Amino acid sequence: MAASAAVAAARDHAEPVIAAKPLKPGGFWWAAGAPTDGNVEVVISLEDQHAYVYRAGELIGVSTISSGKPGKDTPPGIFPILEKKRMHHSRKYDNAPMPFMQRLDQYGIALHAGANPGRPASHGCVRLPSAFAAKLFAMTQVGDRVVIG
Repeated sequence: MAASAAVAAARDHAEPVIAAKPLKPGGFWWAAGAPTDGNVEVVISLEDQHAYVYRAGELIGVSTISSGKPGKDTPPGIFPILEKKRMHHSRKYDNAPMPFMQRLDQYGIALHAGANPGRPASHGCVRLPSAFAAKLFAMTQVGDRVVIG
């Protein structure tokens, strides 16, 4: 329930940004002059296929995503970032590259750069546009919170 409420709040908070500049698949918005200090939280909307990034409670980024396709669904919940690797290769899926990987669980779910067709298409991970994934990777730390709902 907490994840659903966080997603609804993020969606409402980001509505003016998205209304001003609708995002196409692979698109994102990043605030100029965003705070450089404070806790980071990432909120993932599976329904909207968007990621919302907050620092010190301020919305600083919105991106399109590609979550898990049917049968390989991205799990909802609240996760800490467990591990970060600039370049990782999947042990499950033919050594597939996972740039800017941020692991969320012990079963292989992660945030990472990848194809972003505007619909669920991954094996459960949350794929992000490459430039957005790089910005996010640079500012997060192990332990930062990711909310998926």
